[in-house]
Amino acid sequence: MITPAHAVLPNIAMDSDMHAGLYAPDPRLYNDDLAPTLPAQRTWSMYNYFALWFSMCMEVTTYMLAASLIAAGMSWKQAIGTILLGNLIVLVPMLLNAHAGAKYGIPFPVFVRASFGPIGANIPAILRAIVACGWFGIQTWIGGQAIAAMVAVLWPQTANSASVLWTCFLGFWLLNMVVVWCGVESIRFLQSYSAPFMLVMSLALLFYMLHRAGGLGPVLAAPSQFTTTAGFLKVFIPSLTAMVGYWATLSLNIPDFTRYAKNQESQLVGQAIGLPLGMVMYSFLGIAVTSASVVVFGHAIWSPVTLLGMFHQPWIAFLGLLALLVSTLNVNIAANVVSPSNDISNLAPRLISFRTGGMITGLLGLAMMPWKIMATFGNYVFGWLVGYSGLLGPVAGIMVCDYFLIRGTQLDSYSLYRRDGIYEYSKGINPAAIVALVLGVVAALVGRFVPRVSFLYDYAWFAGFFLSGAIYYLMMFRHRLSLETAAHLHAGAGER
Repeated sequence: MITPAHAVLPNIAMDSDMHAGLYAPDPRLYNDDLAPTLPAQRTWSMYNYFALWFSMCMEVTTYMLAASLIAAGMSWKQAIGTILLGNLIVLVPMLLNAHAGAKYGIPFPVFVRASFGPIGANIPAILRAIVACGWFGIQTWIGGQAIAAMVAVLWPQTANSASVLWTCFLGFWLLNMVVVWCGVESIRFLQSYSAPFMLVMSLALLFYMLHRAGGLGPVLAAPSQFTTTAGFLKVFIPSLTAMVGYWATLSLNIPDFTRYAKNQESQLVGQAIGLPLGMVMYSFLGIAVTSASVVVFGHAIWSPVTLLGMFHQPWIAFLGLLALLVSTLNVNIAANVVSPSNDISNLAPRLISFRTGGMITGLLGLAMMPWKIMATFGNYVFGWLVGYSGLLGPVAGIMVCDYFLIRGTQLDSYSLYRRDGIYEYSKGINPAAIVALVLGVVAALVGRFVPRVSFLYDYAWFAGFFLSGAIYYLMMFRHRLSLETAAHLHAGAGER
């Protein structure tokens, strides 16, 4: 039977004799932030995961994602159907990868060592971290825009001032860094109280815009702009990939959160309800408000910052922008700092703590120039979301295949924190995982540059996920029996 990591390694860290002996974890692979969670740290209930997803769904990039479908020509029914289908699809790898976090108490960069090796694990961890840094920059840019718009409401003469915008952007960046320094428990506090607040404020915006548009009827009466099935599919397919890509990052590093779960049921039920329900509810708000903007202003306004800035009543604009700011801060910390901080810390656990990783995340977020990514909805959806899904889909395929099909959910938690064990492969790198990853990424992204196979890019996440998973399974199948035997030889007693 496999010993859960939280039952072994924390004791190793506190036992001076073991520190000096064979059973101490390798300091190159271990620090307090990467260590498995203790039972006392497993405090997250079903509500916490439900609130996690509601709070992360209720933010401006979700709104803009839904709004972009309307701007691209979909009817509200087509947009809702695309969003729901995409989130039900991504929920599958999300829950599969979440299992290991809840069972063994380990974060993503430790979990991925099982398939890539202790050194090879840095590759998917950094891929995921880079994407998260991009998201951090995007959210921070939006938050800075919201603050600048709030300033313009109070002092109209500052409107369209580049210096004010950049000052607000950098000020919001500093605020995010302060919250990072306060640690992970501050995130749970934000999630628990900001979700109900955001729901109330979002509904207020919806009702206000519907009132301006003359009710829900005119808003939902707008037909689809696609006259043929082929025309619709040309937009639907990459849009569906973008929906999956939207949460492709968290489908990998969800163990960073489920390692705090009280039990499997808490994270399973909380996520299965919270993700699709939260996304559909908040997406409908974005769809309805954007449709209403067509009726009220004559054209679709996909950015809520721009929309709120057009209100003539200062107090309405100010409250709306304040709600947007709270939402952006909450999701930025929870979704875009926790995981890359762990990933970066995994590069040199002895030198880089969670806080230091968070500071590095913030700097990289600035370097990725989010103002260019958010210049148009086309850059955001078809460039950013679809593009990085081709990088992360292959990683998800390999992880799911390794944990469920090769290992049958059995991990040797002791060896995950040591070199020269069953996860050593070839000098700490699993060649099968690297080959599968490279082939999957190439297949997913080649359509971006070769028009004849552009359909592969439209299906980037799917192409990478299934191709990499299949290649990995074929290359690792012959090792399955030997891996299972080795795992049982190295395992202790007891299984959570």
